[in-house]
Amino acid sequence: MTGLEARHDGASTTLSWLCHPTTLLALVLLVVNDHVLKPAFPGLLTGKLSDVAGLVLAPPLVAVLLTLLVPRLPARIAAVAGLVAVGAGFAVVKSSGYAAELASSAWTVLAGPSLVRADWTDLLTVPALGLAWWSWTRARERPVRQRAARLARMLVVLPPAVLAVAATSAVYYPYAVGATTLDGKPAISVGSGYSMSDWPTSPLDGEWAVSDSGAATWRAATEDEKQRLNNQDSPRKQACAPDDSRRCYRVVTGHLRVEQSDDAGVTWRVAWEVPDGQREALARRSPNPGDIGRHFASRELVVYPLASGGHEVLVANGRDGFLRRPPDGGWQRDGFLFEEGRTAIHWEDPPSLDGSSPGNRQMDLLLAVLLALTLGATVTLVASALAIRRAVGENSWGIVGSLPMLLAGLVLTALWQRSDDFLAGPFVLFAILPLGILPAIVLSVRAWYAGATARWFGWMLGGLALTVLLTGVPLIGWLYGNPPQTRWAVSLALLATVPGLLLAVRISGLVDRTLPRGRRNRPYYLPTPPYPPYPVQSHQQVPPH
Repeated sequence: MTGLEARHDGASTTLSWLCHPTTLLALVLLVVNDHVLKPAFPGLLTGKLSDVAGLVLAPPLVAVLLTLLVPRLPARIAAVAGLVAVGAGFAVVKSSGYAAELASSAWTVLAGPSLVRADWTDLLTVPALGLAWWSWTRARERPVRQRAARLARMLVVLPPAVLAVAATSAVYYPYAVGATTLDGKPAISVGSGYSMSDWPTSPLDGEWAVSDSGAATWRAATEDEKQRLNNQDSPRKQACAPDDSRRCYRVVTGHLRVEQSDDAGVTWRVAWEVPDGQREALARRSPNPGDIGRHFASRELVVYPLASGGHEVLVANGRDGFLRRPPDGGWQRDGFLFEEGRTAIHWEDPPSLDGSSPGNRQMDLLLAVLLALTLGATVTLVASALAIRRAVGENSWGIVGSLPMLLAGLVLTALWQRSDDFLAGPFVLFAILPLGILPAIVLSVRAWYAGATARWFGWMLGGLALTVLLTGVPLIGWLYGNPPQTRWAVSLALLATVPGLLLAVRISGLVDRTLPRGRRNRPYYLPTPPYPPYPVQSHQQVPPH
């Protein structure tokens, strides 16, 4: 390679940065920490180690990719771009819930279901970029000149670096699957999942834990205990107290509800429940709630005696965790009690029942905004299609424009089910926004050139704003808990589009069919008559006197 080629080839220097001992150490630390240390010692230290290693490794990786895509890009510019991009992206994602959701969607597309959490304490690791810059100042003095050495480094170091940065631990959400007893001791089954095809369906899909202290502490079940627990009948939806045969309890399928009987099952009354409207708001504050009637519902219960007297009730409530009734008669949501076994699961207490602000319903807020904009775009499309029909008598524009709008509506309907929130970002960017908004813009421009006046255009924009405002009122109320159920909020939003549609029909009369196409609102001049021809003077030579 000549000196001129070396000056213009930034990859030779950025590859030296990627293979610097500091960068390679960060690569090894990231892989070991994510796949060995985190599962064995989950906590603050291992979490921050991944951030530090990623901030040291990511800038040279970005710089190498830039110089490979743009071979004549100077190495210094690529290095600065890598540092700035990684630092800015890390800061935005860790400080914004919306950016974290978008990053989760992107990582899910690249590496499978993944979760990126917004955590401002992770910003304390940003100074690790200084270590990346220090390694750059050392590596730029020793660029990789030989083609064979460059190829070897690209094949050996580049693929593991890409996988290490892109890969992240798959996110799992805990699931209280079952509750029973084993030799008089309470036992629970805890499963996990992340999407509609991965949720557990029976206690056999979870990990068993047994308590030797009446649900005070828990331990992983032995292999023999697991075998015996798996052989028990399931589901266990009703049980009576061992110290009082007339006191019985049962779960209600499809609801977060436990009923109690004091006459051996002759009559029943509600002992504990989360009302369905409140349960829906509770579920939609969780990622990927899916079928709420299935996943946020009481599944199994067990009643067991206590050494101190009395009895205790333990209920498996799906994604809401475990519910417990101590001997004093009160009910308490204990969340997820088992932290052994599958340590990759992130165990959390159940969300509070009184949380009703949209701050912890960010995905629902995004869906509400998208629905209001889509309905407003629909009104705009209808107004434009009617204007085109009145101006030029063509129906094809409205038919063609409604097809992508219908497809956007179907995609938005699927997203409202909240079965897989990680895919919401790509669908919003590549499906709903282009298919739901662009047709309305195209048809409005076509109506403008077909003869729609400026007055029509003003009223059309007013109808768009009116529709977005009216449809947003019930959706905002729904985010704050009134109405509590989604079907009522969506129904009211759809009903709120009626004024906009009536206005779209009304303003179609403002289209001037006499205006030439493409010459709308230009002053119309009568054709100027041609001037009479000038008299032609003959140039005759005057004879001399």
